[in-house]
Amino acid sequence: MRAPPEGILAGRPWPLGATWDGKGVNFAVFSSMAQRMELCLFDTRGHHETRRVDLPTRSNDVWHGYLPGAAPGLVYGLRAHGPWRPDRGHLFDPSKLLLDPYAREVVGQFIWRDEQFGADRRFPLNRDGRDNAAIALKARVTADAFDWGDDRRPDTPLEQTVLYELHVKGFSKLQQAVPEPLRGTFAGLAHPESVAHLRRMGITAVNLMPVFYALDEERLVQMGLHNYWGYNSIAFFCPDPALASARDGANMRNEFRRMVCALHAAGIEVLLDVVFNHTAESGESGPTICFRGLDNAAYYRLAAGMPMRYENLSGCGNTLDIRRPQVLRLVMDSLRYWVADMHVDGFRFDLAPVLGRGDHGFEQGGAFFTAVAQDPVLCNVKMIAEPWDLGHGGYQVGGFPRGWFEWNDKFRDTMRAFWLGHTHEGGPTRGDFAQRLCASSDVFQPRSRAPAESVNYVVSHDGFTLRDLVSYHHRRNQANGEDNRDGHNHNLSVNAGIEGPSADAQVLQLRGRLQRVLLAATLLSQGTPMVCAGSELGHSQGGNNNPYCQDNATTWIDWSEADGDLQAFVARVLQLRHDALPFANHWYSGLPDALGLHDLAWLEPDGRPLQGDAWRDPVARALACLIGHPGRATAPLLLLFNAGAEAQSFRLPAGVWQALLDSAEPRGRARWHGQGEVSVGVAAHSLQLFAAAGAGLA
Repeated sequence: MRAPPEGILAGRPWPLGATWDGKGVNFAVFSSMAQRMELCLFDTRGHHETRRVDLPTRSNDVWHGYLPGAAPGLVYGLRAHGPWRPDRGHLFDPSKLLLDPYAREVVGQFIWRDEQFGADRRFPLNRDGRDNAAIALKARVTADAFDWGDDRRPDTPLEQTVLYELHVKGFSKLQQAVPEPLRGTFAGLAHPESVAHLRRMGITAVNLMPVFYALDEERLVQMGLHNYWGYNSIAFFCPDPALASARDGANMRNEFRRMVCALHAAGIEVLLDVVFNHTAESGESGPTICFRGLDNAAYYRLAAGMPMRYENLSGCGNTLDIRRPQVLRLVMDSLRYWVADMHVDGFRFDLAPVLGRGDHGFEQGGAFFTAVAQDPVLCNVKMIAEPWDLGHGGYQVGGFPRGWFEWNDKFRDTMRAFWLGHTHEGGPTRGDFAQRLCASSDVFQPRSRAPAESVNYVVSHDGFTLRDLVSYHHRRNQANGEDNRDGHNHNLSVNAGIEGPSADAQVLQLRGRLQRVLLAATLLSQGTPMVCAGSELGHSQGGNNNPYCQDNATTWIDWSEADGDLQAFVARVLQLRHDALPFANHWYSGLPDALGLHDLAWLEPDGRPLQGDAWRDPVARALACLIGHPGRATAPLLLLFNAGAEAQSFRLPAGVWQALLDSAEPRGRARWHGQGEVSVGVAAHSLQLFAAAGAGLA
C-alpha cells in the first residue's frame, strides 16, 4: 500500500460519510470496484478546489482517511477512479466530482449541463471526460448539537392513529395567519396556527411528502417547471433547503427539529414519505452525481444479461439494489438518522415492494424487512408501505410483514365506486362495501394482520383532490406539459352532468354531501384512516389530477376559500371516532355473545339480516351495520348507509337510540332521539351514526 499523502491519516472505515470527532474529520465511502478514491476540498462556498488527496486505506470495500485539524464547515467532494466499461455496468470517470451518499448538507444547486454526464451525450459508450467540479453538488461537514429539551414521541396506539398527508410548502404557503417569511416551510408547519388546525381536526400524525434533498428532472427544467412533490431524491440525510426559511444548513436542520418538537408537544407524530426505490440519477442517459460514479453496478439493479441498462421498477429510470449489503446499510443508516437525530416517528415508503425484492421477486421475509424488525431504533416506529411497484408481481397489498401499515387501494376504489358510481351491473356490491369498511378482512385477516394495518383513504396526493373527485369527469392536466396524457383520465362522479365550478345550488349541495359521506365512511371505518390535506377545506386543483410539477396556486391550499362547514364536519367525525372508536382493532366473528348480542351484524333497511344473494345484489345501495362490541363506546353503535339517489327509510333495532351524526347535514349535526323499532329517513348519498342508550356519547 502506498504511504498516505502528507497530512492525511488512515482513519476508520466507519461510520460512513464525514464524521468530526473534535480534533479532525474521518471520511469513509463505499465502492467495491473503485481502484482509487480522491477527496477534494473546496472553499466555503464550494466554488474553488483548494486541495486534493487520496483516501489512503481500503477496508472491506470502504475507502477511508482522517484529516487532523479539519472541522465542520469543510466543503468536499469525491472522485472515483476505476474502469469505464458500460458493457459490464462500470461507469467510473474521475473527471466527475461526486456527492458523498452520506452528506448531511448539500452545497450548490444542480445545473443541467453536459459536463454533469459521465457519458458523452452524443456517443453514450464514450466517457465525457470534462471536469464538472465548478458546478457539481458538494457536501459540507456538519456537527450539530440541538437541545431537545423534554421532547417525547407521542407513540399513538395503532388503533387511535389518524394520518394526515401534507406537502410542507403547500400546506402553509397561502396561510395568512402565518408570518410571510415562514409560509411554505418547516417553520410554517410548526407555527401555532398550523398546529392548532391539526389539533382542531383531531389529527394524530402528519405524513410529510418527501423532504429529502431532491432534483428537478431535466425535462421539467426545460419547460420551466419544478418537481414540486419531490419524489426524486439524491441525498438521503439532507432536508430540502427549499422547504426551510433558514438559509444555512445548520439552522435548516434545527428548523426541522423545532417543527418536530412543536408537533410532538401537541401530541402529533411526524412521519416522512421516503423514496428509496430510485435516485435522481435517472436512467442510462442520466447525469453522474453520486451513486453512478461511485459504483454503478453495486448501487443499482442492472438488467440481466444487459448491464448497460437498468431494471426500471420505479418508472423513473433506475432501481436501487437493496439486495446489496452496502445499499441496505445506506437505507438503514438513513432511517436511523431521521429517527435518532431528527426524532421522527415513522416512514411511508414510496413503491415499497422494491425494498423487498430479491432475485426472484418480492419476499415478505426479505433482508430489508428482517433488518428493520431486529433494529432497536426502528422496530418500534410506524412503517407504512405503498404496496405496489411497476415490476412483475409488484402489487402486494396485504403482503407486507405483520406490524406494517399499508395503503389500501381496494378501500379507495370500492368506496369511490359505491358512493359515486351510478348503479350498474358489475359495480361494487354491498358485500364489497362491507369488507372494505371492515379493514378488508378478506385481504388482511388470512395473513394474521391487524385491522389497523389497513390504511383507508379515498384521495391522496396522487390523483384528484376530494373536491375535484366529485366535480370533474376527466383530468385537466394541460399545465403539466404532456398534452393532458398524464394521470388517470376517467373519474366516477355524480354531479348532475355539470363539470367543474358551478353556481347551481343543487349541484353544490350534492358535491358537499358527497365529500362529507366519503370522509365520514373513511374516518369511521375499521383500520387507520388517512386524510389528504385540503380535503377538509374543499381544496381544488382545477381538475389537475397529477400536479407533481405545479409549484403554484394549483397545489397550494387556499385558506381564504376554506369551507368552514366541512372543517367542522371533519372535526366532529374525528371526535366521534376518538370517543367511540366504532370498530375495535380485532376481527369480528359475527357471532352472538353470552347475552345473544352479535359483535357485528349487517341488516337490510327493514331490519332483517342481510344474507345470501342479497350481499351480491348489483343494484342495492342501502344497508345497516350494528356493532355490538365497539372499540370504545360502552353500548352498541349503529351505522346506516344510503348510497342511492333517493332517500331511504331504515327501521331501527329495539332499544333507545341517539343519532350522533348525519352526513347530509353540512356540519353533521343529528338530533333524532327515541325508541327503536321505528323508521328513520336517511337522505340520498349519506350515512348516519346512532348510539344505543348507555354508550356514553352525545
